[in-house]
Amino acid sequence: MKLRIRGNSIRLRLLRSEVERFTTAGQISETVEFGPGAASFFRYTLRMSPEAKTTSAEFRGNEIAIVVPETFAREWANGTDVGFDREQPIAGGDTLSILVEKDFVCIDRPNDPDRDDAFPNPNVTCEPAQ
Repeated sequence: MKLRIRGNSIRLRLLRSEVERFTTAGQISETVEFGPGAASFFRYTLRMSPEAKTTSAEFRGNEIAIVVPETFAREWANGTDVGFDREQPIAGGDTLSILVEKDFVCIDRPNDPDRDDAFPNPNVTCEPAQ
């Protein structure tokens, strides 16, 4: 699962196997370790919840969690929609933009190591590298 943070926006991109694990386990996480200490890590999680009414982002401790209503999450994972987004109100009248997407095969990097697990790119038919 890839994470992109820019300003007040968060984007997650999931490969096919990650979408499958998400639907089976109800969540998927990645962890970045920065050092040997117990608190020297950062985790980001995509979690489905039967109680959630809307998609939201939470930040607690060392973790960002994107929480998605379970029914909606399963429809997205098993459907043809590429992704979904939500604008979450935050302090000062601003919003946090949340975007979750299926990760496509990269058009301009035929040797991308994620190529075999990415979703087919609807914009082009890529030939394998020679």
